[in-house]
Amino acid sequence: MLRGKSPFGGSRLTALIVALILAAAGALVNWMQSSKPAQDAGRPPAAGKPQGGAAGAPLAGGIPKGSYTITGTVVNVADGDTVTLRAPDGQRRIRMDSIDAPEEGHGADQPGQPDAEASRKHLAELVAGKTLTAQCYEKDQYGREVCALILEDGRSANRLQVEAGYAWAYTARQGDYLRDQAMPDLQRQAKAAGRGLWARPGAVQPWKWRYDCWRQRQCG
Repeated sequence: MLRGKSPFGGSRLTALIVALILAAAGALVNWMQSSKPAQDAGRPPAAGKPQGGAAGAPLAGGIPKGSYTITGTVVNVADGDTVTLRAPDGQRRIRMDSIDAPEEGHGADQPGQPDAEASRKHLAELVAGKTLTAQCYEKDQYGREVCALILEDGRSANRLQVEAGYAWAYTARQGDYLRDQAMPDLQRQAKAAGRGLWARPGAVQPWKWRYDCWRQRQCG
């Protein structure tokens, strides 16, 4: 017997090591195959119809999403930027966000602007009697909900008023009231095309009219 030689013999030890390696490799393959369904379950579905609902999806066209919503039927259109919704919890006054429409008259001391009634009628054609959802941001000092009024097809009635030339982008006070940044460009397009109130020269912004005419009595 030679000193230092393994009692198991070289060939037996090599065979044992090879067998252990093969067994480990087989176990690893089996584990990977058994875990594959679980991995696939977490992957997105293949292209085709969407899976599940669209809850939480952003509004179309970059319309700012409100901090809360109100759904109801439009039961009154007071002017070109103010409506009343009949919601499940009662009537809610909606001041449409990011726009300012020509002022309706409020007696001899507060005469109305040209195109105020045309603006109101255009808005009424869009929303009157319809059940809509308002994307609302806050309440104003008069207790009205300040909202984007979303039509059934996903468009913004606020934007359509400006696009048709029946309201201004509300850029007063360096844009403090302007959440929807699409409004100034829509106004430029309406003005360039001479739509609505832009069909005649000398149109006066409602916020300027309220100050100059109603407060300063300069209604020229």
